Amino acid sequence: MGSSRAAPGAGRTEREAGGRPAVMLAMATLGFAINFWAWALLSPLGPRFQEDLRLDSFEQALLVAVPVVVGSLGRIPVGALTDRYGGRVMFPLVSAATIVPVLYIGLLGHSSLAALLIGGFFLGIGGTTFAVGVPFVNAWYPPERRGFATGVFGAGMGGTAIGALTTVPMVDGAGMAAPFVVTAVLLALYAVAAWLVLREAPGRTVPDRPMTERVAATLRLPVTWQASALYAVAFGGYVAFSVYLPTYLKSQYGLEPTDASNRMAGFVLLAVLMRPAGGWLSDRVGAVKVMEICLIAVVVAAAVQAFAPPLMPLGTIAFLTMAAALGAGSGAVFALVALMAPANQVGSVTGIVGAAGGLGGFVPPLVMGSIYGAFGSYVAGLLALAVVAGAAGVLTLTGVRHAVNERQASRGAADEMSRRGERA
Repeated sequence: MGSSRAAPGAGRTEREAGGRPAVMLAMATLGFAINFWAWALLSPLGPRFQEDLRLDSFEQALLVAVPVVVGSLGRIPVGALTDRYGGRVMFPLVSAATIVPVLYIGLLGHSSLAALLIGGFFLGIGGTTFAVGVPFVNAWYPPERRGFATGVFGAGMGGTAIGALTTVPMVDGAGMAAPFVVTAVLLALYAVAAWLVLREAPGRTVPDRPMTERVAATLRLPVTWQASALYAVAFGGYVAFSVYLPTYLKSQYGLEPTDASNRMAGFVLLAVLMRPAGGWLSDRVGAVKVMEICLIAVVVAAAVQAFAPPLMPLGTIAFLTMAAALGAGSGAVFALVALMAPANQVGSVTGIVGAAGGLGGFVPPLVMGSIYGAFGSYVAGLLALAVVAGAAGVLTLTGVRHAVNERQASRGAADEMSRRGERA
């Protein structure tokens, strides 16, 4: 008995399917960017809410972290649903659903911490689009190009940079509702465009088992846990800094909110640019090697920044090094997923790995806020990042490298048998 079936029209040519891989990749990346922009709207406003609502360090960290954890855990069911229904259905659906919390926060829900936490909870829906896009894009590209393709898609996380650069100026110039209304309009336009333009890849397999069975089967795959651990460090570190860096820079270096947000945008932009580079390099030199180099860079940069060097130039160099390494490492992780995960389980694996990455970003802001509130210093938090990145490096050198070597050996043996059968 099979566990999947071909999607309707699976045998159609690419042209008959209504689009080319590049168009599908561009549309998926655009949707990811807009939804991530919405997902990260609260982060640039964290210092402002702290002053207006008189929040302590932990409350401010909680405010920006709630959308992260919801968007992360939500990737598990959304990834499984994408395996079943495809990105053409899920991209418009998630984008439309995100409009509601965006408008709620912008128009009504910004006057108290409780209202913001409620809005932030549902704002997390926007963060689940990652688990829609990876399997959608993965299906459109051959294995030798999936690292690059998923890396390009992952660059849509630059939506957080757009939010960092535009949210505070729009609030200053046009009021609190402005960035939320603009984002809601863009989400609505994208939902319509996605429904009209997106098409599923020819030959996409559709699982026929219930979601619970598929998720349970995914949890039994070694790649799920290995990639989850690495993504929790790589993407989790990126998310943690993208939501908490304005607060860190204000507390540690006394920067104004606009300056802090602009510097955070620079961090995000570099990480975004390095993500497709990490996927591209993984296709060529191997994801394990790329991951090892990235984790070593994070260890060194986090250890340097733990002692709060002058922001110019050493602190800036440390943060930009971490941005580049975390971005490239995030791309490398999904090159591993594309290599190791069964084709009809990529969405489910992506959902769980994406959840781990988001949760990896949820914990550090809370820890950093608590440590700073208790000791007035971030030393322990940044040293902890260095230790965790070092542990991930050990995992990469041992378990992950062994699993990849076994997979490549198995694939090579299968290819050799196929060639012998053709000669016979």
